[in-house]
Formats: sequence, C-alpha cells, structure tokens
Amino acid sequence: MERKHPMEQEKNCCCTHRTKERTPEEYKSLINRLSRIEGQIRGIRKMVESNMYCPDILVQSAAVTAAMNAFNKELLSDHIRTCVAHDIREGDKETADASIDELLRVLQKLMK
Repeated sequence: MERKHPMEQEKNCCCTHRTKERTPEEYKSLINRLSRIEGQIRGIRKMVESNMYCPDILVQSAAVTAAMNAFNKELLSDHIRTCVAHDIREGDKETADASIDELLRVLQKLMK
C-alpha cells in the first residue's frame, strides 16, 4: 500500500501538483503578513500622491522590502520542512534530486 504524505488529501503530494494544503495557522500567518504588506504599499502610494519627500518614501519602501523578505523566509522554511523533506524522505532518488534542484533555483532567485 502506498504511504500518503500528511499534507495530502485525495490528491498526490502537495508539491507534485503545485498546490499545497496549509495548516490553518500557516495560512493565517502568511495572509496576515501579506495584509500588512498590502497596507504598507497603499501607504507608499498615498505618500507619492501627496508629493511626500523622497527619503521618507524610501524609508517606507525599505520597510516593505524587509517585510517581503520576512514573508519569503517564512514561506521558504515551511516549504523545506514539508514538501522538500517529504520528497527526500519518501521519494525515490530522482524525486529527491528534482526537489533539491527546484529549491536551489528558488534560492538563487531569492538571493538576487
């Protein structure tokens, strides 16, 4: 009998089909971060529309960049702990290698 990944439902692994079932806590945390970032972006737009001083806008822009970095770290951490770990533990060598290669490509994009 095939062993099922804990995050799976009736479908195959969350990563194989490019979808993932998140825990309610994980979902809430990510959505809360995105909502705060969305509010920060709206604030920056208002600053530009109000002709605010450039350095003031840049400081707020830097805060958004830091918030996005924190979001990316959380999402990446969750991905490694669930999908990548599952592919390494439960998959064959080809699946594990593909998951690691995908992770390395993502890390290269994040580190630009």
